[in-house]
Amino acid sequence: MHLAFIRTRGQAGLDAPSVTAEIHLTTGLPGFHVVGLSDTECRAMRGRIRSAIISSHLKWPDYHITVNLAPAESIKQGARYDLPVALGLLIASQQLPEAIAHRREFFGELGLDGSIRQCRGLLSAVVAATQAGCACGVAIEGASVLASVTQSRIIAAPDLLSLCGQLQQPNPTLSVTNHSHDSAPITYPDLSAIRGQPLLCRALELAAAGGHHLLISGPPGIGKTLAASVLPGLLPPVTPAQRREVGLLRDLAGLPHCEAPPFRAPHHSSSIAALMGGTSQAIPGEISMAHAGVLFLDELAEFPRAVLNQLRQPLETGEITVSRAAHQHTYPAQFQLVAAMNPCPCGLTGRQESTCRCTPAAIQRYWHGVSGPLLDRIDLHITIDRPPPDALLSKRPTKNHSQTVRENVTQLREKQLDRQDCLNSALEGDQLISVCGLAPKTHTWFVAAIKALSLSARSAHRRLRVARTLADLGGDDAVSITHLETALSFREIDSRSAAERA
Repeated sequence: MHLAFIRTRGQAGLDAPSVTAEIHLTTGLPGFHVVGLSDTECRAMRGRIRSAIISSHLKWPDYHITVNLAPAESIKQGARYDLPVALGLLIASQQLPEAIAHRREFFGELGLDGSIRQCRGLLSAVVAATQAGCACGVAIEGASVLASVTQSRIIAAPDLLSLCGQLQQPNPTLSVTNHSHDSAPITYPDLSAIRGQPLLCRALELAAAGGHHLLISGPPGIGKTLAASVLPGLLPPVTPAQRREVGLLRDLAGLPHCEAPPFRAPHHSSSIAALMGGTSQAIPGEISMAHAGVLFLDELAEFPRAVLNQLRQPLETGEITVSRAAHQHTYPAQFQLVAAMNPCPCGLTGRQESTCRCTPAAIQRYWHGVSGPLLDRIDLHITIDRPPPDALLSKRPTKNHSQTVRENVTQLREKQLDRQDCLNSALEGDQLISVCGLAPKTHTWFVAAIKALSLSARSAHRRLRVARTLADLGGDDAVSITHLETALSFREIDSRSAAERA
């Protein structure tokens, strides 16, 4: 009887629970059995492992083989267990010394030729292994990124035979090299590309400075999509904590490592599972992939009402819990929402040079999918029209450049974090009132405005948050009536106003 134990890790959302591959060899009729709640992909490892061992000029053990993935009560998914099981077989058959598994964890899929392939979700596994004080054996593909991001001790090899040779050497580790080729370079359009739209540029700067959500309404072809793609370039670099969370999410989704703030633009035909996360494995959705970046919902009114209503909780809490029959995982979802829509189905409402053919009832149906509670969670609402042709064709340089605005936004966000430990968009209750510092005259004026406009409590607080950001942009310590007037100008867009313009 021969027995071997190899440590590895599973995948449970962004967590990586410890898994021990137990390999038992006994005499009798040769066979290969996998137990421990493994899925179909795991149970198919026998063919891959056998071919990989033989292709690596190693001996396949002629025993009855039982592989247990412990703990047996948790579900094991994927092909990441190929490498630890193969090494366990070699240890149990005494082709490798037992010492190679000491304080080491292994992850990787095996090819039939013995090659080691990278798997999804290894970043969380490597982080957890490092916290446990273990080195990690992985495929050489992507190993430099793993070593650099996690500062872990990595043992990487292109194939099983090379890894076996390295493991028998004293202190086998991977030297961290330049991994820029493994990162996904992302560039966003410059703010100067938006011409003839000063209100839109101002709204983008305001949204970036305070972390506010933005809704843009206007006819087709005026640059709503361009504006949304500009916003990530105005945001400051992600923090180390955000970079770690974004890296874990992208690795789980099989996407390359990225240093820039994410930008996600799901189609309006996306399902609830695609947007919020789901499937049988409770994987993250688009709102989680937009964490620390921008989520752009174009043609907002075309999204199913049930899909949009699912956004209300993440917009408030900054996280989403995806629950399925066998899985329940919580993912971060702190994104900035940029939504764009036409004022009516044809998009010509309110334009003097064009005739809108939409009836008030048609406009009401068009807006029906966008609920009031969702609109109430968006701080900035703007309506824009087509820019003048001379502005579009002008060769004069503009003063608006993403780099300049980004530097200013970075300073303003640092000021907000030092003052209140959060962005202005997250201010609530007494803290909001205290930070705004309203003078008695300003307080009286704003109370009268709330009554005159019949603002809800949430809407009034939203205006205060926007006014606080306007004051920061102007370098003012307290919110003034001018700031409040400007904040009130970013009023809610609703179907009634659109129907009146028709």
